[in-house]
This record gives sequence, structure tokens and C-alpha cells, in this order.
Amino acid sequence: MDDPNYDEFGNYIGPDIASSSEEEADEYEEEEEDAVGDAYGDADAETAGDQEHAESDSSEPDGPRAMARRVDAAQTQVVLHEDKKYYPDADEVFGPDVEAVVQEEDTQPLTEPIIAPVKVRKFQVTEDDRQLPDTTYAKEFLVDLQGYPAMVRNVVVAGHLHHGKTALVDVLVAATHAWEEWDKAVPAATPTTKMQKPIEKAFGFTDVHQIERQRGISLKAMPVSLVAQDTKGKSYALNIIDAPGHVDFIDEVAASMRLADGLVLVVDAVEGVMANTERIIQMAVREGLSITLVVSKLDRLILELKLPPADAYYKLKLTIEEVNNVISSCPLADASMRLSPELGNVCFASASYGWCFSLESFAKQYIDKWSMPVQPRDLAKRLWGDVYYHPERRTFMRKRADGGKDAKRSFVHFILEPIYKIFAQVVGEDEPQLRPALESLGIRLSKDDYSMDVRGLLRRVQCQFFGPPTGFVDMCAAHVRSPVENAVKKTELLYTGQMDTETALAMRSCRADGPLVISVAKQYPSSDASQFFVLGRIFSGTVAPGQQVRVLGEGYAAGDDEDMSLVTVADVWVYCSRYKIPVSGLGAGNWVLLGGVDGPISKTATLVDASVAEDDLAIVKPLQFAFAPVLKVAVEPVSPTELPKMLSGLRKISKTYPLSQTRVEESGEHVILGAGELYLDCILHDLRCMYAEIEIKVADPAVTFREAVSETSAIKVFGDSPNGKNRLTIISEPLEQGIAEDIESGKVSCGWPARQVGQYFESNYGWDILAGRSIWAFGPGENGPNMLSDDTLPGETDKARLRSVRDLIKQGFQWAAREGPLCDEPMRNARFRILSADLAPEAIHRGGGQIIPAARRVCYSSFLTAEPRLMEPVNYAEIQAPADCVSAVYTVLGRRRGHVTHDAPKPGSPMYTIKALIPTIDSSGFETDLRTYTHGQAFCQQYFDHWQMVPGDPLDKEVVLRPLEPSSAQQLARDFMLKTRRRKGLSDDVAIDKYIDDAALRDLVRGFQS
Repeated sequence: MDDPNYDEFGNYIGPDIASSSEEEADEYEEEEEDAVGDAYGDADAETAGDQEHAESDSSEPDGPRAMARRVDAAQTQVVLHEDKKYYPDADEVFGPDVEAVVQEEDTQPLTEPIIAPVKVRKFQVTEDDRQLPDTTYAKEFLVDLQGYPAMVRNVVVAGHLHHGKTALVDVLVAATHAWEEWDKAVPAATPTTKMQKPIEKAFGFTDVHQIERQRGISLKAMPVSLVAQDTKGKSYALNIIDAPGHVDFIDEVAASMRLADGLVLVVDAVEGVMANTERIIQMAVREGLSITLVVSKLDRLILELKLPPADAYYKLKLTIEEVNNVISSCPLADASMRLSPELGNVCFASASYGWCFSLESFAKQYIDKWSMPVQPRDLAKRLWGDVYYHPERRTFMRKRADGGKDAKRSFVHFILEPIYKIFAQVVGEDEPQLRPALESLGIRLSKDDYSMDVRGLLRRVQCQFFGPPTGFVDMCAAHVRSPVENAVKKTELLYTGQMDTETALAMRSCRADGPLVISVAKQYPSSDASQFFVLGRIFSGTVAPGQQVRVLGEGYAAGDDEDMSLVTVADVWVYCSRYKIPVSGLGAGNWVLLGGVDGPISKTATLVDASVAEDDLAIVKPLQFAFAPVLKVAVEPVSPTELPKMLSGLRKISKTYPLSQTRVEESGEHVILGAGELYLDCILHDLRCMYAEIEIKVADPAVTFREAVSETSAIKVFGDSPNGKNRLTIISEPLEQGIAEDIESGKVSCGWPARQVGQYFESNYGWDILAGRSIWAFGPGENGPNMLSDDTLPGETDKARLRSVRDLIKQGFQWAAREGPLCDEPMRNARFRILSADLAPEAIHRGGGQIIPAARRVCYSSFLTAEPRLMEPVNYAEIQAPADCVSAVYTVLGRRRGHVTHDAPKPGSPMYTIKALIPTIDSSGFETDLRTYTHGQAFCQQYFDHWQMVPGDPLDKEVVLRPLEPSSAQQLARDFMLKTRRRKGLSDDVAIDKYIDDAALRDLVRGFQS
């Protein structure tokens, strides 16, 4: 190598080079010197003042002090992080003359405006409270008239979907209110000619919610109070509530009937009695309401079906007889409830064209026109039935043969033919020919009226021809009992207190000066959904703003103040759907809307004057439904931090939907139970948009199941208490058919005396009188479809000790019946019999902590040894479709385990009526499939009908379930049980071992099961 510093092998042989360690040592020495200088400076600062140090440092240029002087004093100070300056200011960089503008990052998304508009929360169509709509009567007259209960009629207008209930109420409102929207609207129900311009649609006066207007159906029961006159000019205060017609909202009908004294049943003249019509009639008979009938949509017989007048009469008669057949089939019905036009309890209407009449009101038109010397009621009796009129002889006769072929049925001659002629004239004639004919009838229209579309012209002509609906008022006044007349029946049916107290006597006489008692049946949100108002019926007393009242909840019992609270009434109104009339007070027999009392009310409640003694307090029975919500969905907020908002929204949902239930499952999920798909859809809409205003995630819909037994327990199963000093022996067996339904419907109650309960089961089911008297409880709840009975013998069991723990055993039974062992679902149709009870002599050893869990465990073990089965809900479906779509309906039903029970054409109609049963778990999306397969020609209504056993054994471990494959019929029970347990966070295995402590008994049970 040429470099002299390296040898021939490449090794360095040059002069020595300082190593890195030496360099580090030199740096370390320099740092030590600096530290010494700092130490000297600190020592001097401690011994002398700052000024002396400055002078001494200036006189000594060299040395440690001079080195310390060169160190900046700021470097020795302790500076906090937030006070440190890492970067120069804008003034230091650009100078003081330059303006520096600093902008932060824009985190607002582009979808939001920079200045957000003011959000107006208004979910209802309401009138301005400061300017109430004009009416044909003074508002003060309405309030004064309500002070006389004999002049008040409380009615509920109910019927099947799209049968014309809301339109009928609109006719009454239009006759008494200045309603420009209704006057300008064109009837859209009758297909006559096509419009060249868009139809101006008038929404129902009682359809105030936005979702009702979007869907085109009523979803809430809405009241309206007005003054109407009968044919004699006598005024009545009508409190009318318009109930929904969809089968899912039957709970709104039940709440409406709690307030009313009579039912106005609306039935379509073409469709007749439908599924929901039957349910409404049964509920009305059970509630003891007076029933009247309005046959609506008579225009369809003329314009759609084009029936001749004689055939139209038979169609109307068939519709009325269908209603009478349903009424007569109810157990509590009597002959006085029969409906017939000549009795005055039937009206005919075409609400789309604005008219409604009874035979008496139509007869009065003839009498006034021709000055007949007869009474309208006498003539009305001859206008229906097998009564004929001979136009030449001008006589009525009972047999047509007496008058020959010229004799016509009186209803056809005097009523139907004039209506047909009016339709024909208006539709077929122009103004020059039509005007003289109408003026001869006293109908005078303007030039603009004659230029209207034919449908609008028909409404104007018929509104003037028929006049106001006085026939409807006649029917309500004569055949619906007033609050005074119905007070005794209503009180005895609903009041739970003693009937000889001062409060009960005031309720029975409907006294306005008695103790205040109000039954709250409905709650309504304000237009911005920020607060709730309660609607109730005043049974006695007078309510006024500022009055203190006690709110008694549904669970109130004498001596238990937990469900009682004291509130002050803030506002009192007369509710008229779109507007509220403030009043200073309202007396007994009326409906009242209250503000400021909704806080402690969950669904229904009883309001009592604060001055009433606590010993006399009792509640009005809560709403009872003959059906249970079986469809459920689980919900959760998209953002977990919004869970409190969702919980608050769920509480508000429970207030506004009477049948809805909300609960928290063992897995922690929040579940909403409802009557059907539309019902749950409306709940979720209100939860998202009105009450919670958050985004929520919704699980797939599921159904509730019931757990039942199919055989008697194979062996006597006993269970020990935790301390081992008490033993109960119980067996389970299925109840006889019909008992569960009787218990649920209230035909038998455990609150009856034992003798009465025993006589009921002896007379209806042939039980031994002692077996009936030994019944302890029904469960779960007071009307649960399960039974606990005492079958112990006095020689084997100490009856005194058993009676001492009776309530504890009943609590354990209620717990077990509420949450069964298969999948934590309620039990049904099971009877538990106590065979023996070995109890500890010391009372301290047989307390609630020992007996209750023991009773629950032995109920479970006896249940599992009695061939347990699952029960699923089944829906009743009524389908209307043309004849060529019937085969497609069968196809859709077959794919969903459904089967047809009835298939027949509808008399007087081109439609077929198909009645079928379909499992609720398979009914989700059924209506959509049906419309798809029938191209929208089929219409379906379905509701829960009964419970049925699921085929297969849920405990059969030999069943193999393969994912993504449908289960066979015998695998369904196992499939439903496992999926339900997994959804609730339970283990797959259901073992009886954990309910039996005794090893020998456990082995014996295993032997029987194998």
C-alpha cells in the first residue's frame, strides 16, 4: 500500500488518534466546569444581595463569578409548559404594521348550512288557540250545554278500515264549522270521470298527525265536541271520538269505549261485515254500550256496482242482517240490541258526498214538502221491510200480490229511486236541463257551481237536498243513553270500590257537586311533543284549573300509597281535535282534557279530589284487552351515548300507545312489543322523529312464545329450601280446553270466594267441588292462564303451617309462570298441584328467602317432567281478492305454513273473501308478498287469534339443526327454543339437574327421561 500509515496487511501503524471515549471525557470535564461556575454563582446569591453581586462582578473580570455572569438568568428559571414560547409571534415575523388573520380548521360538514334555520317542532295540524274556528254556535253555548248531562251524548265512531268513519265525522264538522278545506275538496271515492287538474284532497278533521296524512289512515282516536240539532231543532252536545279502523289499533278502540256510552258502528254498504267489525261489536257488547249502525258509502252501489234500486235494497238488508247475526252471537247480547231502520237505530250515508239520513229524517222531507198531516215517525215505520206502495191507489200494503206488478217496495219507491234520479240527472245532464230540475227541488246553485267537476257538483247538490245530518242526531239522542242514564251501569262495571260509599253514590247519580272522580283513558302529546295532556271522563264532581287532585295509578291498592301522587291541575279544556276550548270548569258526564297531571301517569289512571279520605279511595278498572302484543323488536341507539334519550322516548311511547309494552331482556336489549307490523312501524317512527329524535338500530321482528305441558308429570318431584328444612312436592298437568281462555277473559277470578270458584268449575267443567275450592292462584298476574291448587291431605300435611306460607308459595309460582324453564317465556295452560309440604316448625326457618325459591324450583322440575312443549301465536287473516287471484293467495299461504278456513264470494260484490290462519312468526312481510303475487289486487287484514302447539319436542337433543337450512316440522320446537335462548344470552342446554338437589331423585328423573 502507498499509504505509510498502514502495513502490507492493512493494519494501521500511524500516530495515535484520540478515541471517542477520550472525546466524551473532555466534554464531561467542560460540563463539570460549568456546573462549578453555577454553584459558585448560587452561593454568592445566598450570601449577599443582588445589587452587591452586580458591583462585585463588574470589578472582577476573571474567575468563576465572571463565568456565571455570562449565563443568562432566564435559563435558570423554572418555566411551565404552557408558558414556554416555541415559535415567534406573527408581529415578530411580519412586523407590527402587518395585520395577521388566523383561521381555524372548518369541521362543519358540507351537508349542514353555515347558519342553520330555526327548527320548528310541529307534528300535528292545529288551529291557533288565540283564534278558534267559526262555528254555527257559540263556544259558550257548547260549554253551558255540557253542564246538563241529560243533553249530552258520548259516542265512539268505529268500524273496519276505510269504511268511512272519519268522513262521517267530517260531515258533522262541516255542518257546524266554517271549514274551507272541506268545501273546496272533491270527493275522491267515486270513479266517475277523470280530472284534468289535480284533485284538491281534504284530510279528515280528526286526522291531525302528520303520519296519518302520509299513510292515508287514522292511527289515533281523536275526540271532537260540537252542538248539533235533531229534526225538531233541539240541540244536543255531542262528544264524538273517531277511532281507527286498522286491526292493529284495536287498543285505541278499547280506550275510546271506556269514555263512551254508545257505539256508532260504520259499515261499508259493499264490503259488509269484516274482521274488525266483529271484534268491535264483541267489545261493545262486553262494555255494555248501546249500539247503533250507519250503513255508509251508498254511492258505491250506484256508481261502482251499478245495482238497480231493488237489488240495492236487498244488499242493504243483507248488510244489516250480517251485523245483527254478529250481535246475537255474543254471549251478553239480548233482543233489545237488534238493529233495524224502522226502529230508528240505523242511518244511511254517503259521507264522501256529504249526506246522512234516517228514515224519520227522510220522511220529514216528504211531510214538509207536501204538508202531510202525519208524524214523521209513523211514516218512517212504513218505509222499510215488506211494505209496498201502490202509486195509483196511494196506499201501503203488506203483500205485493194485492197491488199487482205496479206495487213497489216503499223503501225503493220513496228513498232509493229519488237518490238514483238525482245521481243520473247530475251526471248526465248539462246546466240548461239540470237547473230547472234542481230548482224544482229547492236546490239553487251559482254559475260557478255548475262549472265544477261532476263529483264536486254532486256533493253540492246532495248537501242541499239532504241538509244537515239531523237523522244522525235523532239516532244518537233516542238510542244512546245519556251519561245520567248510563251512570249506574258504567259505575258497577268499572268502579272497584264499595258501592255504598259517598263517592260511589255520586258516581251512580252523575252528580256535579259530588267528590271528583275522573277516569283517564288516553294521553295526547302537544303539537311539539314536549308535554302530554290527558283525556278522561268525569264520573262525578267538577274539575277546575288550580285544583289539587290525587293520581291513583293502575297498581293502586287500599293502604298502599306507592302508586299515588298529589298534583295540581294546570289547564282544563274541551278537546276538539284541531283546537282546544279553555274552560273555567267542567262537570260530571263530560270528557275533559287536562294539562299538568301527566307526570305520574304511565297509561291510564284515576283522578280523585284531594279532599277524599284515603279509606274511600278506589280506582276505575284499567283497560283490559282480550288480546296480547305478540310481535316484538329490539332497539338500541346508534350512538351509545344517546341511550338516556332513547329510554326517555320509550317512556313517552308507553304513554301514547295503550297496548305497547317495553321491557329489558336478560341480555340487556330493550324490546318493544306491539300488535302488528304497522303498529310497531308507527312506534318506531314516533321514537325516531318525535320523542327521542335519534337514530336507532332495529333488530329483525320476533314473536313471543308460551311454554306448556302435554302430559301429567311422570313422577312426584320435590324440592328443598336452601336451608334444607322445608320440602314441597308438586306435580304439573295440562288444563282442560277452554279454562285458560275463561281465566284470561275474566269469566272466572281468583278474587271470588272459594265457594263461587268451586261452583263455576263444577258447573262448567264437571270438577269436584273440593277441587275447585282448593284453587290458590292464577298466574302470571291475576288473569294468567295457569293454576296453582292445594291437593294436600290433612293427615299428611300440617295445614296451619301450609296456610302460613301460602302467599310465599304463590309468589314462587308467579315467578315460575312468568319465566318458564325452556326459554324464559311465560307458561300457559299448566296446572300445578301441591301434593305435600314438609315445613319447619320454626317460623324463622320458613321465611320468604327459603320458600319462594324452593317453590319456583319445584315448579320448574315438575314442569320439565310433564313433556314440555312450546306454543306459538297464530294470526287470523281475512283477505279480499278478485276471483282470478284466489289461486295466488293459496300459493302465498302455503309457503308460510298457513291454511285456508273459509273461501266464498261476497254476496252483491265481485270480490272473494278468504279467511285463513297463519303463524305469527311467518306473517312478517305476508301482506307485501300477497300484493306482489296478486299485482296489488288483494287486500289483507290480520290479527292475533290463538295459541297453538309447535310440532316437535324442544328437549330432543337428537335433532340436528343445520345452518342456513329450513327446519322440518318436527324440528321447529327445538329450533325456536335454541334461537330464543341464544338471543337472550342463555345457554343451549336445558337440564333438570340444576332444579333437583336430591341425587337419588335426579337419577330417577334421568331414567324416566331416557
